[in-house]
Amino acid sequence: MLGENKIREITDQVLAFSKADQTEVIVRVTESALTRFANSYIHQNVAENDTEVRVRVVYGKKIGVASSNDLSPEGLKRTVGTARAIAQLQREDPEFQSLPAPQTAPRVEAFVDQTASCTPEQRAHVVGVLCKKAKAQNVVAAGAFSTTATEIAVANSLGVFAYHPGTCADISTVMTKVTSVMTETGSGYASFTHQDARQVNAEAIANEAIDKAMRASHPVAFEPGEYTVFLEEYAVLDLLNFFGMLGFTAQAMQEDRSFLKNKIGEKVMDERVTIWDDGCAPHAIPLPFDFEGVPKQKVTFIENGIARGVVYDTPTAQREGKPSTGHSLPAPNSMGPFPMHVFMAPGDTPKSEMLKSIERGIWVTRFWYTRPVHPMKVLVTGMTRDGTFLIENGQVTQPLKNFRFTMSYLAALNQLRAISRETKLFYSDWGGASRVAPALVVDGFRFTGTTQ
Repeated sequence: MLGENKIREITDQVLAFSKADQTEVIVRVTESALTRFANSYIHQNVAENDTEVRVRVVYGKKIGVASSNDLSPEGLKRTVGTARAIAQLQREDPEFQSLPAPQTAPRVEAFVDQTASCTPEQRAHVVGVLCKKAKAQNVVAAGAFSTTATEIAVANSLGVFAYHPGTCADISTVMTKVTSVMTETGSGYASFTHQDARQVNAEAIANEAIDKAMRASHPVAFEPGEYTVFLEEYAVLDLLNFFGMLGFTAQAMQEDRSFLKNKIGEKVMDERVTIWDDGCAPHAIPLPFDFEGVPKQKVTFIENGIARGVVYDTPTAQREGKPSTGHSLPAPNSMGPFPMHVFMAPGDTPKSEMLKSIERGIWVTRFWYTRPVHPMKVLVTGMTRDGTFLIENGQVTQPLKNFRFTMSYLAALNQLRAISRETKLFYSDWGGASRVAPALVVDGFRFTGTTQ
């Protein structure tokens, strides 16, 4: 890690080199390590240290962006020059008004030394527990355990300077039950995310995935149709991702492709549903400001089923004469603002009790290969994976072959039967996004086919 003082020296140098009307500097330091395993043994251990300096310069309404890993004075000066040359070749952006003015972002403690200093031997010990337990059950383990330490800083020529260090430990595994001839017959999935690598419970992760793989052995085909489904947190994560991408942003609203268009203040989901974004929540993987250095505001999207708002970056906010909520991505960016820290409120039903109300339904561990079909309806198609089971009279009775589904996630959150009291944290290394999701029981979930 470079530390705040060293990073400020870098941003000060860049701002001094630039003669543009306005200049912005983003410095991202990443120290990441990954232990990967397959066939129940470790086959790869890699580590990467990277520092990127991204410079955005503004000449009138012409904007150029360039990035580099060269931190020498000559390298920084060359990056500024490249950004300037790019700006000169650009058309003017008629909507551009200004980079953000300084605001004070809160400090959120999110850096754990033991995660940043986690060694290959320490990760191997955790992975070794998974692999040994898998072999003991004639199950094949695969997956990865990563530890990451980051520093992000944003500065601009108007006086902005924001700095945040953080860490994350993330492990996931797929356990596959095999026969004597190594034919795959069933699989189970588990993952865990925390700021502190010491919180990783290898025994619990292994047991969850192995138990599911054992129960998923020899799945049978089942008739497609509409069923009550038990969606584990891994599946609900996909719902939150698509809502964030398709509906919860000002750009989606401005481009008339959000299901919230003209619905603010109206009921759009079950009254038990509350979803929000909070980049300062200390128990997740926080980042208290965006990539323009604007402090992140807590934004409530859905409150007790009622549509409340969306996230803004500086350009989308300026179009409407509003302040940014602190949700910009690094320039150049055609996506607009993005909710990176999405939470869904828990319910009041223990997860262990949620099956009891299902007379006949489907247990879904997670979704994969999901794609949007109709953004305004949040209609998504995809498949189930790594643990799909039949539920009868409140009990899991037999494993099923995976289904293909085409379902409106918006409709799903209007057909809720239960929301779990427990929630689970997830992390994506894409920009440091995190999600917190409960498990759900949903009626009328539409499956359109099965795997062969």
